[in-house]
Amino acid sequence: MCACAYVSILLDDGSSSKLRVWVANVDTGKARPLFESPDIYVNAVFDNFVWVNDSTLLVSTIPLSRGDPPRKPLVPSGPKIQSNEQKNVIQVRTYQDLLKDEYDEDLFEYYATTQLVLASLDGEMKPFGPPAIYTSMDPSSDQIYIMITSTHRPFSFVVPCGRFPKKVEVWTANGEFVRELCDLSLAEDIPIAFNSVRKGMRSINWRADKPSTLYWVETQDGGDAKVDVSPRDIIYTQSAAPHENEQPKILHKLDLRYGGISWYDDTLALVYESWYKTRKVRTWVISPGSEDVNPLILFDRSSEDVYSDPGSPMSRRTLAGTYVIAKVKKEDDGNTYVLLNGSGATPEGNIPFFDLFDINTGSKERIWQSDKEKYFETVVALMSVQKEGDLSINKLKILTSKESKTENTQYYLLSWPEKKTCQITNFPHPYPQLKSLQKEMIRYQRKDGVQLTATLYLPPGYDPSRDGPLPCLVWSYPGEFKSKEAASQVRGSPNEFAGIGPTSPLLWLARGFAVLSGPTIPIIGEGDEEANDRYIEQLVASAEAAVEEVIRRGVADPNKIAVGGHSYGAFVTANLLAHAPHLFCCGIARSGAYNRTLTPFGFQNEERTLWEATNTYVEMSPFMSGNKIKKPILLVHGEEDNNPGTLTMQSDRFFNALKGHGALCRLVILPYESHGYGARESIMHVLWETDRWLQKHCVYSSDVKADACKDNAEGTKVIIVISRVTSYLEIKPGGYRIRCL
Repeated sequence: MCACAYVSILLDDGSSSKLRVWVANVDTGKARPLFESPDIYVNAVFDNFVWVNDSTLLVSTIPLSRGDPPRKPLVPSGPKIQSNEQKNVIQVRTYQDLLKDEYDEDLFEYYATTQLVLASLDGEMKPFGPPAIYTSMDPSSDQIYIMITSTHRPFSFVVPCGRFPKKVEVWTANGEFVRELCDLSLAEDIPIAFNSVRKGMRSINWRADKPSTLYWVETQDGGDAKVDVSPRDIIYTQSAAPHENEQPKILHKLDLRYGGISWYDDTLALVYESWYKTRKVRTWVISPGSEDVNPLILFDRSSEDVYSDPGSPMSRRTLAGTYVIAKVKKEDDGNTYVLLNGSGATPEGNIPFFDLFDINTGSKERIWQSDKEKYFETVVALMSVQKEGDLSINKLKILTSKESKTENTQYYLLSWPEKKTCQITNFPHPYPQLKSLQKEMIRYQRKDGVQLTATLYLPPGYDPSRDGPLPCLVWSYPGEFKSKEAASQVRGSPNEFAGIGPTSPLLWLARGFAVLSGPTIPIIGEGDEEANDRYIEQLVASAEAAVEEVIRRGVADPNKIAVGGHSYGAFVTANLLAHAPHLFCCGIARSGAYNRTLTPFGFQNEERTLWEATNTYVEMSPFMSGNKIKKPILLVHGEEDNNPGTLTMQSDRFFNALKGHGALCRLVILPYESHGYGARESIMHVLWETDRWLQKHCVYSSDVKADACKDNAEGTKVIIVISRVTSYLEIKPGGYRIRCL
C-alpha cells in the first residue's frame, strides 16, 4: 500500500538471530532501522508488518515482557487425555506437525504471542491493542481502519493452527477498537468431503472498489458439502463501522461453493463459484449497488474442459493500492470492454491470448496471441495501472514473458496501438551446457482410447538412428478426471523453456538419459463411478502406453527404463514396480505415502474413508503389494515431513516391508528436511543417491559387463541451480563435490 519513496525490509539482527524492520529510501539508497530502540524485534511467526499509510507501519513485535520460554517438566503432570464423550463425528486428514501436549501449547502461545506497534518513519511508536496471537493485519484502502485477525485457546492436538479459534476485529488506524466481527470456535469437525468449509463468517475482506467496506461469506449447509441445500453460500457486505441497527446486506446467493470476487464498482462485480464433485465452475455478473438488477451467469463450464476456458479478467492497480477489474475503452465505437487473459489450451498445446470482452453481449475480440510456431509468451501484468477510470486501448501497455524450447524466459513491454515490443531483461542461459537439449511434446493413445501426452527430452546432439536407444527416466504424477474427453485434452506448451530445478530429472540428460517428463496418467471415474476404483488398471495402462511409445520411437532401451516421482508420484512409482514390473528396471520414490490405511479419512482426491472404500484403500496401497516388488527401489524422505499423509513413517514401514521380503531397496532419511528438500547438503546427497541408483540398476545393470561399468563410472559434471547460484555437480562413486561456475 506504500506509495512513498521508502520500502520496508526484514533483516536478521546478526548477533541474536532475531529480526528487525529496516526502511530504505529508494531515492538515496540509504537504509536504517525502523525502531531506534535496540530491544524491539519482529515476531515473524505469523504476519510481520504492513504499511498503514505512506508514513506509518503496523509491526508485529516480541513483547518486551515476554521473559524466558516455558520449561518442559521433567516429569509429566499426568496423562495426555483426549475425549469424545459427546459422540461428535470428527474426521480429519492425516495432519503433521501438530501440538502434542500441554507443553507444546505453552510453547506455541509463548512464541506466537505478539505486541502490535504503530511506528512512523519519524521515530514515533505506540502499542496497538493488547498482546495476543495475531495472525494477520489488513488496512482498509482509505487508511482509516485495520482488520485484525487473531487466534486463541483452546488449541487442538488433531488439527493445525489454521483451525484454532479465530477472532476478527476492526480497529481504527490510530489504535482504537471499533467492533468484533466474529469469534469462531475451534474447527475440528469440518467434514473431509471436498468443498466442506468452516462454519460462520469466512473469507472476510475489504472491497477493493469502495472505502471501508467489508464483505464475507457464510455457509448455509453447516459447512458440510454432503448436505443438499439451496442456497449453499451467501455473500454479505457491510461498512466497517455500521450505524446502529444497520444489518449486513445480502450481496449474492450461491448454490455452489464460493470462490472469490473481482470488483469494479457498484455497477459491476464478477462472482465465482465451483463444485469439485461435478467439476462445475460458474462466473456471475452482479451489480453490487443495484438490488433491482438480476445477476446473470457469464460462464458456466467444467473446470476439466481446458479448451473452453475463456480466460480471467485482468486487474489494474488503483491510486488506493487495491486492484479492480480493468476496463478498456475503444475510441472508434465508444464501448468499454473487460480484458480477458487466457492460457489458450488447444490440441496443439497452450497458445496464450488477450481478449477484449463485452460483458453485455458476450462478444470478444482477440487483440493479442502468442506466437504458436516457436515461442511461448504469456501476459504477466497490466502496466497501465496508476490511473482512475477506464483505460484507453491506444494507451494499453502489458508486461509479457517470452520463452522457447531453447531460449530462457525474458520479459517484454508491449504497447498499443502499434503493438511495439521492448525487451527489458537479458538473463543469461542458466545452464549453457544443456542449451541445445532436444524437447518434444509427444502424443500417444492408451488401450482404452484415451489420448495421452508427455514431454520427451533428449540429450544435446543425440541422433537415435546414429546413437541407438538410451537409458530412459520416466518421471510422473497422476491426475483424476470425470470424463475421457477431458483427460485427453492437451495441457502445456511444446515451446516452454526446459526449466531445471535442483532435483529435476532433466539433470540426467547430462548423463546420457532420455527423460520422459510428466506423462499424463489420467485416473477416470465417469458418472457415479469413483476414479480410484480402477486406479491400478488405469495406472498400468497409462504406463504401458508411455513405455511403448518411447520404445517405438527408438529412443529408449526397453531393458533400461527407470521410473520415479515425488509425493503422489512416489506412490505411482511403487505401484508400478509392484503391478507392472515388466516395464521398468528400477525406481526412485521421494517423500511418498505407501500405506493408505495410515490415511484413513481420505487422501489426495479420494473423499471416501477407509471404512467406506476398504478394498480401494487396500488395493491402491503398494505397501500391501510389497511382496510383489522385485525391482530395485530407492526411497528418499525428509525426516520432518509435515505434508498431510506423507509422514516419514510411511517410508520407514514400507522399507521394512520390502526388506522383509528380500527386495533390493535403500532408504535415505534427510535430517531437518520437510516434504521438499532445501539444504544444499540434502539436495546434493539426493542427486548422488539418485545417480548412483540409476547408474547401478539402469545403465549398468547386472547383465552389463563389469569392466564397462568401471570404465564409464568416472566423474561426470551435471549442471544445477541451487539458491540462484549456478554450480556443477561432479558425481563420483562414493561421493560428490560442488564447484561454482
